[in-house]
Amino acid sequence: MKHTILFICTHNSARSQLAEGLVNHYFGEAWDAKSAGTEATFVKPLAIKAMAAAGINITHQTSKTVAAFQGQMFDVVVTVCDSAKETCPFFPGKKVIHKSFVDPSNVEGTDEEKLAAFCQTRDEIKAWLDEQLPVWAKELEQA
Repeated sequence: MKHTILFICTHNSARSQLAEGLVNHYFGEAWDAKSAGTEATFVKPLAIKAMAAAGINITHQTSKTVAAFQGQMFDVVVTVCDSAKETCPFFPGKKVIHKSFVDPSNVEGTDEEKLAAFCQTRDEIKAWLDEQLPVWAKELEQA
């Protein structure tokens, strides 16, 4: 049985979308990831490009609010930005975690510099997931 994880960020447009795509691509046999925001906007084109550069297609992902998942219980709920942690209503999960990542959407510069910021955030999230997901899976299985 797959573990479930929900990533929450303010606009569900970049960091939470990157995390959802990474989990489903690299850890999809053991985890089912979703993402949501405190507000729904759109998936940033640079998030889509950064994931495509890593061979991952997230064009099917959409921005949605946490209301889309009301009534569902997730094994793990992760807020990936400080604003979502502060403004997000409590969302139930067996394990609730906060891990803030730099918002690549705030980077100014050339198109290449902006894309590089998205790729850097993608890579930071991936490294963190590589470390944490096996630990959480073990904890959930022992609970």
